[in-house]
Amino acid sequence: MKPAIPKGTRDFSPQEMANRNYIFNTITDVFRLYGFQQIETPAMENLSTLMGKYGEEGDKLLFKILNSGDFLSNVSDDEFAEKNSLKLANKISEKGLRYDLTVPFARFVVQHRNEITFPFKRYQIQPVWRADRPQKGRYREFYQCDVDVVGSDSLINELELIQIVDEVFRRLKINVVLKINNRKILSGIAEIVGEAERITDITVAIDKLDKIGLDNVNKEMAEKGISADAIEKIQPILKLSGSNQDKLNELKTILASSETGLKGVEEMETIFNLCESVKIQTAVELDLTLARGLNYYTGAIFEVKALDVEIGSITGGGRYDNLTGVFGMPGVSGVGISFGADRIYDVLNQLNLYPETSEEQTQILFASFGEKELAFCLPWANELRQRGINVEVYPEPVKMKKQMSYADSKNIPFVAIVGENEMNANKVMLKDMKTGEQKLQTLEEVESTLRCING
Repeated sequence: MKPAIPKGTRDFSPQEMANRNYIFNTITDVFRLYGFQQIETPAMENLSTLMGKYGEEGDKLLFKILNSGDFLSNVSDDEFAEKNSLKLANKISEKGLRYDLTVPFARFVVQHRNEITFPFKRYQIQPVWRADRPQKGRYREFYQCDVDVVGSDSLINELELIQIVDEVFRRLKINVVLKINNRKILSGIAEIVGEAERITDITVAIDKLDKIGLDNVNKEMAEKGISADAIEKIQPILKLSGSNQDKLNELKTILASSETGLKGVEEMETIFNLCESVKIQTAVELDLTLARGLNYYTGAIFEVKALDVEIGSITGGGRYDNLTGVFGMPGVSGVGISFGADRIYDVLNQLNLYPETSEEQTQILFASFGEKELAFCLPWANELRQRGINVEVYPEPVKMKKQMSYADSKNIPFVAIVGENEMNANKVMLKDMKTGEQKLQTLEEVESTLRCING
């Protein structure tokens, strides 16, 4: 039987890892610019931490881990015969793989509340797991790059997240649009159409407007029991157009009787004015159909779409006012976003936007001809490594053609060739693998040539 990996997971070659690390390093550098610090949490959490935090559908997508030892010892024959998989899972499994980084983060904040300085600004780059049906752009194991600030209500935090998005995608050279909405505006809309209790049904439907079109959105709302009168009142809101300010001006009139809705409009005006003050280059667009998973969002919600590639959102997040409340620490407000590293990776692959040379790439290979030559090369290799240059020494004196093929297959830009003449002159013959040009160079000249290539 041929070895294989589970569906929805991927192996990454050295080149692919170099590309992924380019993404992680770019994102990390920007996070640090804004004072965020890194934490990590375990791959597995207690199921009591995870269950009930993602809604019924999310609970079904949790990968559960069997208890160690005789996990069936607590299960009676009757329970086994009943074949109730959910009930059985609770008996034989106490832990699960994390579904996202947000709930473990909330658990971390509550557990370490006495060691944390608030506002607490953290970033976290780790894999998460979902028992989802694999498809294009959707994996069962994937990385999230989360950045959150908790313990502050200020909208300056929302601005900083927008600035981070702006800077990350500018550095990655991906053209994006950042769509933004506010949970309070959505609540206000549900309120004024007389369906305040049905906000989730309304927003789940309108969130699909791009995918299924207006007629099907209206049909879905009707099927969920939303009155024809309410659906009629929602139509002009979904068709609002013009600039962000035009939409907000119309919303002030539409939501005049909703205190919550007007508060949402006011928050959005503040965020747009802040963006204007720092000259955000990315297009920031008020999108009233944007809902995201509304289970814990309470204010601004964000979604980032790539403009040159057909793929789902590549970044998303929002403001939540009581995420830590589920762990017994109410009233801690936070706002955060998550960069979908795997989708960003797919976008960069499709658009071929990776830099030509990677920090991880070997910059020079010392060819090997014999013991004397090796004894000459090793101190040179060591000295160049001390100076921060990635160096390989071919380990055995095989044919030159094989060593050159090795350098080619690894995209190593230079090969140092050493024979009797080179050793006598205390130099190496440096071969440029792209042009084929060869030059006799000292150690300092070799270092200088390599630094020029790396900019």
